[in-house]
Amino acid sequence: MSESKRQPGRWSDGELPVNVRLGANTLVRGPFTFKRFRGERPDALVIGADCTMESVQFAVGPQGRVSIGDFCYFNSVVILCELEIRIGGHVAIGWNTTIGDTDFHPLDPALRLADAVACSPLGKGMARPPIERKAVVIEDDVWIGPAATILKGVRIGAGSYIEAGSIVTRDVPAGSRVMGNPGKVVGG
Repeated sequence: MSESKRQPGRWSDGELPVNVRLGANTLVRGPFTFKRFRGERPDALVIGADCTMESVQFAVGPQGRVSIGDFCYFNSVVILCELEIRIGGHVAIGWNTTIGDTDFHPLDPALRLADAVACSPLGKGMARPPIERKAVVIEDDVWIGPAATILKGVRIGAGSYIEAGSIVTRDVPAGSRVMGNPGKVVGG
């Protein structure tokens, strides 16, 4: 399509946050898209051209940054970002998939209890314990089936195929097929 016929990206449900950029011909729609968007960075969310984000929830923390390439289609995906999530171009992600770059709570039981207290009214402004964060990278031409979970620190190589319901806990080599809990490479 020639540049003169390309339309600017749009969000169907109100005013777009100032630090969100949409590429040409990109559509973002859904009632809860930015309900938990707290990104403070100037480029907290950048979505490329010719993308459809249907009922995607962007839960982005103050220091989080999400970038999505061109020609992507996500349906009912939850993106939980406190650090960084980078998704390449030509990526399709099925419904009820979650991608997170943190656990959002400490894994140590004592620290988890301290975190619960800090987040409750009983905490009275108490600081939360540190929570581990690791960037997630999904390279170009990846297909992620419905109800998959992609956890912190994972890199999914270009051209990979993640089967429905898989839980990806470690890096996936390019061109791989992954399935299961935890996800294992079952083919290429």
